[in-house]
Amino acid sequence: MRNVKILHLQILFVFVHACFAQADFAPYFYDNGPYSNNGNLALFSLSEDTQVGTQIYCLNGTDPEGQEVRYGVSFDPGSKEYFRVDPKSGVITLVEKLDREKQDSIDVSISITDGRSKVTERVTIFVMDANDERPEFQNLPAMINVVETTESGSSIYKVEAVDRDAGSGGSVTFFLQMQQVSLFTIDRHSGVLRIKSGEMLDYEKTKTHFVTVIAKDGGGDYNGKEQFMSSSATLTVNVIDAQDTPPSFIGTPYFGYVYEISEEGSEIFTVVAEDGDVGKPNPIQYSFDGGDDGVFGINKTSGCIFLLTNPINLRREIFNIKVRASEVSPEGKLLDYGYTTVVIRVVDLNNNPPTFYGENGPQNMFELTIYEHPPEGEILRGLKITVNDSDQGANAKFNLRLIGPGRMLRVVPQTVLNEAQVTILVDDSAAMDYEKHQFLTYKLLAVEIDTPERFSATADIIIHLLDTNDNAPKFSLEYYIARIPENSPGGSNVVSVTAVDPDSGSWGEVKYSIYGSGADLFLIQPASGIIYTQPWASLDAEVRSKYNFYVKAEDAEGKYSLAEVFVTVLDLNDHPPAFNQNFLEKTMVIGAPVKIEAIDDDAEVPNNVIEYAIMNAEPDNNIFDINSDTGEIKLKSYIKSMAIIQNITKKRDHTWSLVVQARDRGQPSFSTTAVVKIGITEATQLKGGPLGSFIMQNRNNPLQVLGTIVGFISLMVMVTVIISTATFMRNKKSNRILPNRRIRRRHQPQRQHLWSFKNLFRTPDSTRERFTAADEEQAPQTIGENVNYNNNLSNVVRHWSPLPPPPSAPSLPPPPPAYFPGERQWVIPTVSATVVPKPRKKMVNDRQDTVNRALVSELKMRLEQKRMMSP
Repeated sequence: MRNVKILHLQILFVFVHACFAQADFAPYFYDNGPYSNNGNLALFSLSEDTQVGTQIYCLNGTDPEGQEVRYGVSFDPGSKEYFRVDPKSGVITLVEKLDREKQDSIDVSISITDGRSKVTERVTIFVMDANDERPEFQNLPAMINVVETTESGSSIYKVEAVDRDAGSGGSVTFFLQMQQVSLFTIDRHSGVLRIKSGEMLDYEKTKTHFVTVIAKDGGGDYNGKEQFMSSSATLTVNVIDAQDTPPSFIGTPYFGYVYEISEEGSEIFTVVAEDGDVGKPNPIQYSFDGGDDGVFGINKTSGCIFLLTNPINLRREIFNIKVRASEVSPEGKLLDYGYTTVVIRVVDLNNNPPTFYGENGPQNMFELTIYEHPPEGEILRGLKITVNDSDQGANAKFNLRLIGPGRMLRVVPQTVLNEAQVTILVDDSAAMDYEKHQFLTYKLLAVEIDTPERFSATADIIIHLLDTNDNAPKFSLEYYIARIPENSPGGSNVVSVTAVDPDSGSWGEVKYSIYGSGADLFLIQPASGIIYTQPWASLDAEVRSKYNFYVKAEDAEGKYSLAEVFVTVLDLNDHPPAFNQNFLEKTMVIGAPVKIEAIDDDAEVPNNVIEYAIMNAEPDNNIFDINSDTGEIKLKSYIKSMAIIQNITKKRDHTWSLVVQARDRGQPSFSTTAVVKIGITEATQLKGGPLGSFIMQNRNNPLQVLGTIVGFISLMVMVTVIISTATFMRNKKSNRILPNRRIRRRHQPQRQHLWSFKNLFRTPDSTRERFTAADEEQAPQTIGENVNYNNNLSNVVRHWSPLPPPPSAPSLPPPPPAYFPGERQWVIPTVSATVVPKPRKKMVNDRQDTVNRALVSELKMRLEQKRMMSP
């Protein structure tokens, strides 16, 4: 038995231990209080203006075993689901718009689970008020009736309005729009509408009033800002009429007329009155209160005034009758009354029209002669006019009007009663112009004003104007523009000017004259205005092409006007283009153009616009191009080196003779030709010495290059003179005077480019320089067979090239003469030579060999430079 108990205890122990080993505790929410934004939503509140999508709260809890928890929210079936929760983070988001006025609290179930156990709690979320509701009127719009005799300050209506918001946002105060403030007032708290103190309603002025009431709340927060909201409604106040206004007459003032043809009993005038209380008007009764003198009567019901006697018995012209209009009660009793005055005038018959009179009785035409432009305001005293109307009163009242051209004259007086002396005044003196009107015709019109017949009368006024010299001659144009060819002979017509003086007689005769600095070459015929050139005048557009001067038109009394004359001398193509020299020498570096220039002395385009063309080229005609506009000469694009030049011509001389034409674009066209000698070289042949570098660097400044070259040639001339003098003295002493002869040698531009002035100042340091120096040493030993290469310069203008000519003989050429533009100086260069018994090789062969050696040396030097530059 004991063993059985022990066994039971062991089994119980194992069971209890197993139970404790498998125990699972439920998760739970944190309770962080009512002012926390995380926990279990305990006493949580939310403003109704919270925006949808706002994260409003974060559920927060834990599991005792440390398991991951998830959250959830749920609502009662059929209710709106305002929130959504993130299961992992517990963040609650608002998903529906809140409205406290519809639902001020929300019941929601929140849950937390660890996957095994789930805990659910039911909480209430309070919706807090925001000022989002306008006041709502309970009894407006409305319409009320108020008797016009209601005392001021009386209450006539109570306005009611409700705002569903809480707190200050739910309190309501009342106001009136400004236009109703003058007659009504409202208690801002109670809404009682009253007639303003000191004011009364008046049915006769305004039968209906529209009162706009504004209800405004006390304000409150909305979306973080203070907001006030208001509403308006209209109260219609109908004014009820009361018997408090006397009768009033309609259409006053009243005027009636009695005519001399009126009969006894004739109706004169009818007055009309009505009760001032138009809501329920009483009948009116009419009567006189004086002024009728017993000669007029009135119908007490209709108000018609009539004549009781014959007009001939009336002793006054005007009657002021006082008429009374009285209200009659339903019982026949006279009540309130009103007064008016009726003016009745006794008038004459209008049976006489106005009439004009002169000195001798009735007259309907008046004439006057005066000078033009009388002073403004002057009375035309030669006109003696009287006007008269024989009727009386209004029948004798009429207006005077003057009808005619413009507003030159005016009549005084303009309104006449019975009779007046008529005065005509000058109103516009400038318009009274003899040149426009030699006579003026007006009609003087008299027309009755207030009569139904509107009788009238007219009279003709004719004014003859006499002329005065009031105008200066006036040219037809302010300025005249003339053009005349430059080859026009003296006395040629230039232009005709015209001026007109509208005055008559001798005042209208015009005399012309000219003056001014530009008028020396011109004359004008005084009577006709024809301008022509002086008989001796010779016009030249190249000397002066523009003239301007003044022409004067003057009348007999010295009144004048001026106009300006502009004369343009038209250029003719009378000058051919001219080169600075007929023979030009140029050195062309391959790849760079040379430029020639010709000048045309004509003054205008196209006569002075020049086009250039190559007419012929020797020895080859297809090696050069020329820019027809600028005169730039350049090699054809395929010529890149001297080797190509040598292939074109087999001569050693790389000099071309070009016949260049310069032609202008005038009609007819003129042209001039010139011979251009162009020596061709490569740029590398000028880079060795200081002078070549100087020329290349300053080729855009030819004056500086020319000055340097002239100075260098002058130095060479001085050295040549000294050497020649010394040679002469030596030969004289030795009695060996060798014959000097003129050696004609051909000009070789190629030698210019092969000649390097660098060797004159330092020793040669290259193979090419050694060749050049050797050639220079051979130059003084000129033999008798030497040919002068300048033999083709005997009859040509010497043009000093930017590069000096190379020395080709022991003695230098004489210094060049000073060059003056426009002058042509002819120079025949001479060279002295000495004949020796043992001549060497001909200079031609030496120079050819020198050129070949120089080219080979230049090629070798370039190859060496490429090897040195290569790695």
